[in-house]
Parts: sequence; C-alpha cells; structure tokens
Amino acid sequence: MRNLRKSCIAGVAAILLATSAMPAMAGIPLLGKKKKEDLPARKLTPAQIALLDKAIAREAEVIKVVQERAPLVETYIQNMKPDPALLQIPASDQHFLGRVDFKKVLSGDTYETEDNHKAKGKLGFFKNSMSYIGGLNKQLHLQFNEVGFVQMILVDAHSFDKNTYKFGFVRNDFLGSVPTMVFDVEPASSKSRGRFFGRIWVERRNGNIVRFNGSFAGSEKDFREFYHFDSWRTNVQENLWLPTSFYVEESDPKSDEHTVKFKAVSNIWGYALKVPTGDAENVDVEVKGADDVSADAQDVSPLGAQRAWVQQAEDNVVTRLFQAGLLDAPSDFDKIMEQIAGNVLAYNNIQVARPIRVRTLLTEPLESLAIGNTIVLSKSLIDTTAVPGNANEQVNNLYAIIAFQVAHIIQGHRLDTKYAFNDRLLFPDTSAFTRIPMHHTDHDNEEAAKKTVELLSPKELNDASAQFGLYLAQLQARSKALTALNEPMIGDSLVKDPKTGVFWLQALVGKGGKLDMNDLKQNAAMPLASFLRFDPWTDQVVQMHPAYEPLLSSRDKMPFEVTPVYLKLSYYKAPTNALDAAAAAAAAAGANATTDAAGNAVAAPPASTGTTAPAAPVAAPSAGAPPNNQ
Repeated sequence: MRNLRKSCIAGVAAILLATSAMPAMAGIPLLGKKKKEDLPARKLTPAQIALLDKAIAREAEVIKVVQERAPLVETYIQNMKPDPALLQIPASDQHFLGRVDFKKVLSGDTYETEDNHKAKGKLGFFKNSMSYIGGLNKQLHLQFNEVGFVQMILVDAHSFDKNTYKFGFVRNDFLGSVPTMVFDVEPASSKSRGRFFGRIWVERRNGNIVRFNGSFAGSEKDFREFYHFDSWRTNVQENLWLPTSFYVEESDPKSDEHTVKFKAVSNIWGYALKVPTGDAENVDVEVKGADDVSADAQDVSPLGAQRAWVQQAEDNVVTRLFQAGLLDAPSDFDKIMEQIAGNVLAYNNIQVARPIRVRTLLTEPLESLAIGNTIVLSKSLIDTTAVPGNANEQVNNLYAIIAFQVAHIIQGHRLDTKYAFNDRLLFPDTSAFTRIPMHHTDHDNEEAAKKTVELLSPKELNDASAQFGLYLAQLQARSKALTALNEPMIGDSLVKDPKTGVFWLQALVGKGGKLDMNDLKQNAAMPLASFLRFDPWTDQVVQMHPAYEPLLSSRDKMPFEVTPVYLKLSYYKAPTNALDAAAAAAAAAGANATTDAAGNAVAAPPASTGTTAPAAPVAAPSAGAPPNNQ
C-alpha cells in the first residue's frame, strides 16, 4: 500500500524464493558432483515405522485441508552486509503480502519435476508462475513462485511416501511440550530434483509433522544459490497441524566471518477466514437476550448524527480489515492496550465520548493509525518496542506510540467518512486490496506530534519521552536500510521524511540520551517477533514469555532484525473463555475485567466515559526482564 512497492522488487523476491526450492542443504554433498552418501543403515524399530506410516497419512490430510484454504502469507526479507563491530547488519529489505489460493497452487500444473525442468530450461519455470496470488499480484507486493513456496510449507505436496523417500531415525526430542521423534529424510532416487532433503519432527501422539528443515535436491551446474529453510506448524484444531512460519537463510560463501547474504521469514495466518457469500448481508439475525426499546429511542441531535456517521465509517473499516485477515481477532492483549490508552487520557484529565479501542495489525511494517476511536498498532511496532527491563521500558514505549494516535483522536482528525457507505469497501478477500487511505495528512501528523509531547508531560508518563526517543534514535540509525519496514501498509509511518530519516516525533529523539551499541545496559529496540505470537486459525495475538537472555556483546542486540523461528509448540486446547471461543467469528464482546502484562487484574474502561481512572503502569513481562540484582 502507499503505492505498494514497485513490481520489479516483487520479481526479485519471486526469484529468491523460487530458487530456494532447488538447493542442496549446506554441508550436504551436491548431486552431480559427489556420490551421495546414504543415510546410516540403522534399522527402524516397529514403533518408528508405525509413526512414519502415521506421518505419511497425516501429511496427506494436511494437504487436503490446505487446499481448501486461502490464508494470508507475508514475507519479509533483509539483505545483510558485514559490519566490523556487529558482524552483520541489514543493508536493504523487502516486504510482500498476499492471499494464497492453495487449491490453484497445488493443482500440479507448475510443480517442478526432473523431466519438465529439462523441457523448460534453467529458469523457464519462473515465467507465468505468479498466478497463485490471484488478483493481488498487480496491486500488492508479494509474488512467490508456487514451487519454492509450497515446498517450504509442505514436505512434498505430491509424493511423500516410502517409495520416494528414505528415512533414518535420529533421536527423541521435545519441541515445547510436544514429544517428537526426529528422522532424517532423503530422496530414494537419483532423479531427485524438487525433493525434500533434510529432517522432520513427528509428534508422537498422532504422527503429525510439526517441524521440518533442510533443502531440496539440485545440482551445482544448474543452480548457484544454496538456501535452506526451517518450517514450523501449529496445532490449530484437534489433530490438525497447519503451516505457520518458516525461516530462510542464505550464507555468504565469500565471507570469512560466516555472515549471511540474506535472512527471510514468512508467516501464514487467516486459515479460518471465509470469503463472504453474496447472500451474507441479506440474512436476518435474531439478537438473543435483547429487548426491543425502539419506542423509547431518543431523537438524535445534529452533532450526534455527525458522530454516528463517523462511527459507522469506523465500524465498516474495522470489520472489513478483520474479514480480510489484516486485523487480529479481539483478545485479552487488546484490552491491555486499551488500559494503556485509558491511562494516557486519565493522566491528562481528558474525557472522550466513546471508549478508545485498540487492535493489532498483523503485518510487519512499523505503523499505527486511528480509525475513529479505534487505535491500530502493527505487530512489529509492538514487538520491537518490547524492551525488557526493570524500569517499565516496554510500557513507556507503548505510552508514546499510543499517545500519538490519541492525539489524532482528541484533535478530531477523522477517517474519510466515505467509508460509511458499505459499497466503498466491497473488494473480494481473494483478490486485490485496494489502497484505503487511512493515513493522516502531513498537517494532521504535525499537529498530533506537538500534542503528543503535551500528553506525555504528566509525571506518570515522563519517562515515556526518553525511552521512545532512544527507540527512535536506534531506528534512525537503520532507517536507510529498512525502507520496506518503515513503509506503512495502511496507516501512519513513524518516519516523516524517508530521505532524511526525520520522524514525526523527532522532538523526542534528543530526550533519550546518546545511542551506544557497545553499552550492554542500553537496549533501545528489539529484534522482530520478540513479544507477540499469533494463532493462525483464530488470528488472535498472545504474549510470549521468554526466559531472560543477557546481552554478552553488542552483536546480541540485533535491533529490527529478522531472527530464526523457534516456536514453543503445544497441543490444541479448546477455548476456555468466551473471547477466545468467539475469536474466529469476530466476537467483540469483552469481559468486565482483564489482566495486565504481569498478570494483575485491571478494570476495563467504563463505557459511559471512555476513560479509566489512573492505574498502576502495565509492567513488562517479568520473564523477559533481567534479575533485579543486575
């Protein structure tokens, strides 16, 4: 969006991820150059054979389920360069987003084999290989090759069986709380182009593959790029594990420091979302437990009518963005964010007509926006500001980024009310997302930036300016390399001028002290995916509670960087509260109370005023904070 990246960049990513379907895994002898060594001739036990039989059967079921879905797929790529102090830092980046119709992808028409590769030539399969995104390829900026993409989420979409592959037992292992058996896998035939070559983790309860990593067999003669990947799945329903994330990395063979040329992560979500049918808006719905009070309804004043019209536009956009899979389903975490927004208002003695709601945008770019009284923060903005510590570093960052959008709300910077007309948002989920100009004007952002400084002036919020100023200083140091991360999809960027790296809240930068990468007590910004996980079935976000990892050198900081995926896996549990149970159906009814990030109970904002009484600052997760004695 915001003119949505140039199509030439999308072509680069197509080649990048398509080529990744054909390499040999680093350290594995290349086919055609050396004689391939077989797996150790250790005989499998009956229990291991039985589990592999289950895995083969379950993988076929996963393929059937995936073919019925059209989830969102997002890929973020960072090209790296060596750095004398930090080993490596981002040199440039690319971001892609699209909705994938797996039924078309898995049709077999474009699946790479030994024979059709010879017929098409070295890179012939790149041509006409972008169709799986449907209508998105012209408007959005994600264009994968079907072969490369499918082979990183499915071990083998067509021939995963004992005739095609050989298996060798490695060990028993736990991934999170899930017990697994680990097997090495390699093609049984010398004609193995496009076949998986690596390792699988099979959970022992039902035989589902929950993780696999490695590469795909190829020859050095035809392919000079050697990528490998690590693909993870989530137990989204009973006995159903679906692809969630995969990490791709290319080593730099010319580097003496063992640096990488690029790192990429892909996330998949929105499996449960359905395309609304044409009859969806014509169905009568009976509201249970509601009394008809239409006779007692009051007349609406002109000001009330104007506010209702603005709210209708807000509700239309929020609902449509959720249906499209871009917004998270309502969750307890959103309530925590609403508590922080309520505190900003309460500490400034400001009342609003309607409560402020907060939702999470499930995409990578750093952005925020206000849709009427709904504040939306991108997942990566929340992740990278989640600095652990004993001084509420994370919460102070959240106060600052939420205050910026609160300033827009209280200054009356409205969403375009044309979205009060439902037809303005009727674009198909599996087609193109047309640009919805929900970002504010430069004039509005300048006004909001000045107001934000005022909102952060109360003593309870005084530390927020310095903490977020340090975050912005870190982002400024890398903004030229991270242009895609700083280009918003639908809302407001942190960056005012991409050429100079100046921020809307530039006034806060000087308050954060001097940025020093060598100071291990200073942690200005976190890597991506540091704080939130998402459920790929319900689209809810949940907080992670990682163990504290002390910084041993400046290389450990990795601000705004892609890092390998490592999920804490667990078996599916049926929802135990109403909010979780209704997430897939977009139930927005919240409870009367929730908890803060430390697990303490906090009151939800009263609906009558939209504000909350000042509360204790929401603490950062204790599991991620350093011990108090340090």
